[in-house]
Amino acid sequence: MENLDFLSVLIPLSIILMAIITKDVVVSLLFGIFFGELILNNYNPFEALIKLLDTFIGLFAEGWITKTVIFALLVGSIIKLISRSGGVDGFINYLSQKQQSIDSPKGALFLAYFLGVIIFIESSITSLVAGTVARPLCDKNGVSREKLAFVCDSTSAPVCSLIPFNAWGALLLGLILASITDGVIEGEALPLLVESIVFNFYSLIILIMVFLVILFDINIGAMKHSKAVPFKDEFTDKKEHRSPLLMVLPIVVLIVMVPISLLYTGDGDILKGSGSTSVFYSVITTLIFIYIYYRVNGYMSHKEYFSFLYEGIADMIPVVLILLLAFLIGSVIKELGTATYIATTLKEASVPTFVLPAFIFLVASLTAFSTGTSWGTFSIMMPIALGLAGTFDLNTPLMIGAVISGGIFGDHVSPISDTTIISSMASGCDHIEHVRTQMPYALIGAGVATLLYLIFGYLN
Repeated sequence: MENLDFLSVLIPLSIILMAIITKDVVVSLLFGIFFGELILNNYNPFEALIKLLDTFIGLFAEGWITKTVIFALLVGSIIKLISRSGGVDGFINYLSQKQQSIDSPKGALFLAYFLGVIIFIESSITSLVAGTVARPLCDKNGVSREKLAFVCDSTSAPVCSLIPFNAWGALLLGLILASITDGVIEGEALPLLVESIVFNFYSLIILIMVFLVILFDINIGAMKHSKAVPFKDEFTDKKEHRSPLLMVLPIVVLIVMVPISLLYTGDGDILKGSGSTSVFYSVITTLIFIYIYYRVNGYMSHKEYFSFLYEGIADMIPVVLILLLAFLIGSVIKELGTATYIATTLKEASVPTFVLPAFIFLVASLTAFSTGTSWGTFSIMMPIALGLAGTFDLNTPLMIGAVISGGIFGDHVSPISDTTIISSMASGCDHIEHVRTQMPYALIGAGVATLLYLIFGYLN
């Protein structure tokens, strides 16, 4: 195909613009994919539509894509089964009974922090559980709900991105594997994702910052003026509570099965194991364990199990749709030569290659802030970042980490982000106040992250 130059960049730009206008990442990705196919098919809308549909169906011919999709769907089932079994409520009640040992301002916030770190399956659940459990204790000890919302928000998406045994991991693995399959980069998807964790600077920095903020009661900016809500004792004891093991044991099985499956698929070498196959095996094993454990102990009937399993699958359909559209947009961007054009332009402009990780971080941050979605940002920016990594022979995990960090930071400070909204809702504070009080901490973290990307880019 002839050199499309700036036209190739219009696709990701159009997706960002549409996301800002529509606030809908699915519509935005579909628009971008169709726009790209329109360019690739000589501006014939009929041919572009047919190609889009054919390519979408063709995705399922790839075994790794099908496994990744099934993994994402079944993670939803695991979440739903744990929740409907009473496992989450049992875990919350168990912690509530232990409140006497953490009945202090620091203890209340560390409870939220602890919950945010250990519940890493899904960012919304992390925020909801941490906010719900810690809010009464924060009110009782004079801790503002804005500060609680900051802790909840800062330990939801960042933790999910650092411990990728969840739908986040499925999306990121899929995006990396797509670039490997297309020959953009070399290596194995799961080892690259694991190696990128140390370069996910913003997530690591913000977790450390939150710990220090709680430990030393650091209040900066608008947080200095946030006030605690008068305490109302709304806790009522239930006669019967389910065991917290209903939640804990399935999560343990899910985590443990991943390295075991990697060893199996890699013939004893965990680094050579198949990431998509391993996470697929882990969710299947977890669902079997849940069925046996819940049925034998009488926590759930056969009919209830499958009813909740199907509900969980239904809950994940929007996520899977984004995942599939992310694969498509990556393919379109590759065919248009977007990454090649950007790389060529940067070379002609004599831009030092060491600034590229910081550049990717900042562009991903702006994209996530404007769109309110880290997932949509990963879908747009990962193919471009990996294309630059391949062209300039940059450290691939460093570039992956820059994309993830940028998506997390932009999503963290965006007022239209779902995690931002859920954190303020779960903590019971005004949404805009949450954004205002959180912003200074997030900007400090982003500033340090940018400096680190410049340093590591230079060392690379």
